[in-house]
Amino acid sequence: MAWIAPLVGLALLVLGRRLYWVFVAGVGFVTGLTLAPRLLPHASELTIAVVAVALAVAGALVALLAQAVAVGITGFLAGGAIAALLLRNIAHTSDAVAFAVYVAAGIVGVALSLMLFDSALILLSSLAGAALLAGSAVRAFETPQLAQAGLVVVLAIVGVLVQTRVIGGAPPRQ
Repeated sequence: MAWIAPLVGLALLVLGRRLYWVFVAGVGFVTGLTLAPRLLPHASELTIAVVAVALAVAGALVALLAQAVAVGITGFLAGGAIAALLLRNIAHTSDAVAFAVYVAAGIVGVALSLMLFDSALILLSSLAGAALLAGSAVRAFETPQLAQAGLVVVLAIVGVLVQTRVIGGAPPRQ
């Protein structure tokens, strides 16, 4: 099982944006590896791996089926809620005006969340992949914990550069 974490880490590091479901599956896998030993303290390594894989598959399925809808709904609700809070603190308005501002801000929230989604996905998948790879390297080579932090930073930068195609030569996805 020691080879699974670095493999998932590498996939997250270089494919997180291109294959969103890989990112979500990888996060599910990492969550399973982290939580299973705590929730099932006497479980075998195989049981922990099965839990991690099950969470990875569940996450991938949800990501494939609901990505755009979830991002859009979240963006709309966040934009509307922020506008409602600001409007409430700034001025007293009629319900119709408050509703119109909520809807307009919700639409802006959808646009922003969809535009910034790729950037956030690149950064988070690079960090998650880097953390998995660095943690595996620390365990395999028994390096100091401080080296792990430095390795995470370096690998995350490489992951961002690969996913934005600064390294690799292919043009960025539109």
